[in-house]
Amino acid sequence: MTEIAFREYIGKFNKRMEKYIPGEPWSPADEALYKPENLFEVPGKEADEMRFRAIKYAFSRHYEKNPFYRNFCDENGVSPQDIKGIEDLAKIPLIPDKFFKDYPSGNEFAAWLSGLVTGKTPDISIGKKNPTYDEVINAFNSAGMEIAYSSGTSGRHTFIPRDRKTFYASEYALAKTVITMIYPFWQYDMDGYLMMPNPHKTNVYAGKVCSMYFDAIENVEVAIDRDIPADMIKEAMGTGIKSSMLKFALKRGNKKMVNRMIKWLREKEKEGRKISMIGLPFILHFVMKELEERGETFDFGENGAVATGGGWKIYENERMSVEKFRKRVNEILGIPEENCLDVYGMVEGNGWMVQCPEGHYLHVPHSYFHPLILNDEYEVVEYGEWGRFAFLDPLAESYPGFIISGDRVRMLEHCPVCDRPGPVLEPEIKRAHGEEMRGCAEEMRRVLSMDLGG
Repeated sequence: MTEIAFREYIGKFNKRMEKYIPGEPWSPADEALYKPENLFEVPGKEADEMRFRAIKYAFSRHYEKNPFYRNFCDENGVSPQDIKGIEDLAKIPLIPDKFFKDYPSGNEFAAWLSGLVTGKTPDISIGKKNPTYDEVINAFNSAGMEIAYSSGTSGRHTFIPRDRKTFYASEYALAKTVITMIYPFWQYDMDGYLMMPNPHKTNVYAGKVCSMYFDAIENVEVAIDRDIPADMIKEAMGTGIKSSMLKFALKRGNKKMVNRMIKWLREKEKEGRKISMIGLPFILHFVMKELEERGETFDFGENGAVATGGGWKIYENERMSVEKFRKRVNEILGIPEENCLDVYGMVEGNGWMVQCPEGHYLHVPHSYFHPLILNDEYEVVEYGEWGRFAFLDPLAESYPGFIISGDRVRMLEHCPVCDRPGPVLEPEIKRAHGEEMRGCAEEMRRVLSMDLGG
């Protein structure tokens, strides 16, 4: 990569993504995301300085403007005055991700969401006495928020109150990490397929956060082009008669989805078009499974790329490895393995870790995102040890983004394969013992995949 060529590449991308970039003056958190041209080439010392300023700024802001989080910090005996250097970042009180599942229903749900917001909560109007979760969320979003949710096998949702600036930062960060890592593949006039719910028809975070795909790519098709409300996901995550009836009702539409995607692949190969496919890996798995049964393959070569995210569970008792998936993409679609990258993120945060083409380790955008690995006593462990993933995320302006997840990971100080600076996570992300399966892929898998495989 030459510096001039990459600057032109990312300049074209930023031109397409202007609406996601805030006007100046920038806060330290804004600078840590938007200022670096390449998030994965920021020298270690420079990244440390940017990240510290961003997190110190964010922590002070939430401490001053979020009563719930200030009380939490006071209970833990920590204030912004205690954060004097990067080594002090581990003192910042972390919120367990389960907290965002502990909510009431109806109008009390609206009050619960308001209590999480840092700064002024928008005035909302809810016409019903006992509104659904989606009706409450839509009322907030009509007033300028961008609230979305994810879930787990219990069907209990995770709700995160992002304002529009935070949501735009999350979308921009996702697009920038992928487009940077896959350089020089991206171009605006390629064709794309979003293997997610239509961002404009769902409050599911995995679908909603991908609305930026329509700005980064000129021509985009959508795999799941229908409303998917919270109640449908809750039924799909269950095991009762309603769940069975729902899955039966969806079956015909799911098979049509696979056939539409195969038709699209045929057309694009015939036209010699460059394509990218973004989204849930199990959807592409079932497309490839159908192609195998038909004895059909493609040869997109360097004209194709796949970016997956959200989870690798295929059936209730079957998990596909990331490595095996890449090999099948190469064998069936003819797309090189180095053009097949996985992305790791979560509904609670705005940091996106993407695999490098050389070794498929998950690189941390360390100019702004601060990862922590915790042992069973919630103490920070050294590089190379397995532990629970936690993070400090300064891009979260409308809620405190200092969170402990239920994921079990191992972090290395440097990538063993490529020379990009900054820490990496090993490719396979697991759930910590006792934690339920969760995430947008799991909920979509429950809605779709059992029927696709039936």
